[in-house]
Parts: sequence; structure tokens; C-alpha cells
Amino acid sequence: MTTTTPALTGSRRRPGDKVFSGSAAASAVLILVILAGVGLFLLAEAYPALVAPADEIEGGEGLVVYLWPILFGTIITAVIAMLLAVPVAVGIALFISHYAPRRLSQALGYVVDLLAAIPSIVYGFWGFQVFALALVPLYQWLAENVGWIPLFAGPASSTGRTILTASLVLAVMILPIISALSREVFLQTPRLHEEAALALGATRWEMIKYAVIPYGRSGVISASMLGLGRALGETMAVTLVLSASTSAITFNLIGTANPPTIAAEIALNFPEATGLRLSTLIAAGLVLFVLTFAVNFAARALVTRQKGGST
Repeated sequence: MTTTTPALTGSRRRPGDKVFSGSAAASAVLILVILAGVGLFLLAEAYPALVAPADEIEGGEGLVVYLWPILFGTIITAVIAMLLAVPVAVGIALFISHYAPRRLSQALGYVVDLLAAIPSIVYGFWGFQVFALALVPLYQWLAENVGWIPLFAGPASSTGRTILTASLVLAVMILPIISALSREVFLQTPRLHEEAALALGATRWEMIKYAVIPYGRSGVISASMLGLGRALGETMAVTLVLSASTSAITFNLIGTANPPTIAAEIALNFPEATGLRLSTLIAAGLVLFVLTFAVNFAARALVTRQKGGST
């Protein structure tokens, strides 16, 4: 005698399915509620600064003039960090996933994962005490030999705590995140695709170029955006490494005049801020919130487009 399992239809679902479906839907709604709550809180707390007269804002020239330099500092440090970290991270991920021997790849994978777990304050101390001082001779050489380029115009900083140093520290911080996620994506490439490319006479690099990288492109973009999110919002490491000394916009990466980032500006001034000054800092936080949201929204749209184009 045989028994048949009733079909799982919309009208007759198991209790466990209903509980799981309801929990998943509730979690999704909860995320949206929390996100909206954070945005509304920032908007409400920043409202006094948004409507305040220009001469009452820090600097006396209005909120936009105050926010623009620190927004510029945030963007330029994050962009430089991404330009430096993403190619190296992808290279590390490809080496671990397709070039290194098994034992070496496992060891390197563990090291990369451990680097991703190091607290940002540790990177900040290292950048402040060791890395910045080690870069001073390089900055002096750049100012003397290629100072005609605006990015390396002198005089070079004697402490090494510049925008470029902060960007390099951020690049080191986001490198293991991007590398670890990219490695896992590359390892998911169907083995049949790789073997088919090799069977057609492709070299290992050609196989990676035409089979592995296209398959993992969307994952690399997602990993890069996660790294960018950390770079944009990093606080303690940038606060320790960057010697912020101006509220003006400058493209000199090795000089003594450095605009702060939004996160560093808030961290340095929030404990003592009251009244309108506090609202001004929260307005800066609102700008960072909108910027991070816009970057992630654009990344999600790009990933969706990549997936749609590959089908």
C-alpha cells in the first residue's frame, strides 16, 4: 500500500511554511522600518541647522559651505582607496582561487579573513605611528620631483598625516573584505565552463578572462560596494591618521592642508557639541546617510543590469 503526499498549494501549506514565510516578510518590513526611522530621526534632528541663518552655522557662511569641504574629503579619500584596493583585491582573489596550490590557498584565505576582522582602531594606530612616518620621505621626493602635478604640490607634510595616507590606510582596510567576497564568487564558477574553455585550447589566463571574471563580475561589484560603504563611513582610523587642518577644498594629496571627512568631523566635535552645532553635525550625518544609500542603490541597479545582460 502506498501513500501520497498532498501537494503544497496556496490553500494547504504546512504550518512551518507559513511561519517561515511570515517571519521572512516581517524581517523585510522591519528593515525598511528601521531604515525609514533612521532617516526621519536624522532629518528631524538636523532640521534646525537646515533652516538656520547662514551666519549662525559653523564658519558663518551657511550649511552648504560648511558641508561641501568635508563631503569632498569623504569622497576623495574613499575614491582613492577604491582605485588602489579593488585591482589588488581581485588579483588576490584570483590567485587564491585559481593559481595557488591547495595548501597555500587555504592559508592565504585564512589570513585574508583574519585581516578583515581586525578592528579599525588598530589600523588607525598603525597608520598614525608607523605608516604615516614611513611615507614622509616619499612625500618629500614627490614634492621635489613631481610637484608640478597638483596632486603632489608641496610643501610636503612633515608628519605624513595627509589625505593620501588616509586613503592608503582605508585601502588596506577594505582590501580583505573585497578579496574575501570576490574569492568566494570566483570559486562558484561552474567547473564545466572552466573545463570547456581549457578544452578549446585556452590558456589558464584566457579561461579566467572569458569564463571566471564574467561569471563573477556582479559579485565583484557587490563586494566593491561593500568596501566603498566601509570607506565612506570609517571613523576612528581616519580620525587618527588624517591631520585635518582646513575647511577648504584642495587636491593636494601630500600637503599640510587636509579637509576632514564627515565621519571624522562628527567624531572629533560631537562630544562637546550642543544646540545648533549639534544639529549641524547631525546634518552632516544625514548627508553621509544619503550618500551611502545612493551608492548602494546605484550598485544594486548596476548588479541587476549586469545579471540581466548576462542571461
